[in-house]
Amino acid sequence: MRGLFGLVGLLVALAVTGWLVRQQLQSLRTPVPVLQVPAPSQQGQAGAVTTPTSGTVGQQSQHLQQQFKQAVEGAMQARPMPADQ
Repeated sequence: MRGLFGLVGLLVALAVTGWLVRQQLQSLRTPVPVLQVPAPSQQGQAGAVTTPTSGTVGQQSQHLQQQFKQAVEGAMQARPMPADQ
């Protein structure tokens, strides 16, 4: 009797584990939403980011790297200290 309960418990645990694995594998099959490119912003806005929609992936990557580098350099610029009063 004790062996039967042990076997039933083992089968239940195996069924739960199989069900969880199946759920996880099904979630991997769902399509991942594609990142949306923001609408073109007005020229002259501070911090406006424009990405080229044409060109090769390498060109787009280089363009984004240049924009990132410019943003970092702009953030690292020394700000004027306010005068002590």
